[in-house]
Amino acid sequence: MKERLKQLLGIDRKDISKDVLIEFALEDAKTIILNYCNLASVPDGLRTTWLKMANDLYRNENLGNEESGKYVSNISEGDSSVSFKSNYSDFKDSLLKDYISQLNRYRRLKK
Repeated sequence: MKERLKQLLGIDRKDISKDVLIEFALEDAKTIILNYCNLASVPDGLRTTWLKMANDLYRNENLGNEESGKYVSNISEGDSSVSFKSNYSDFKDSLLKDYISQLNRYRRLKK
């Protein structure tokens, strides 16, 4: 999976400098899938969805950068004020919505 994700991201297979970040994105996407579907392992039918989710997480979370995951949430002009907000939970919610139709096919009720 790691090598396929590297190819999708356009990262040279020999470049190991981003391996930790790639593994994190894969693990995070896997956790989202398993928690949402209430499964113990990712089924073969969701492997492509898993890769797509990991790709989106890697790109949109800007992994490996100190200033990643923040955006301006409020700007005030009188006496100048700027507020930043982390978009991690917002992005994860939207990520799940993007893949919900694929995930629902494998979703199980909790026992």
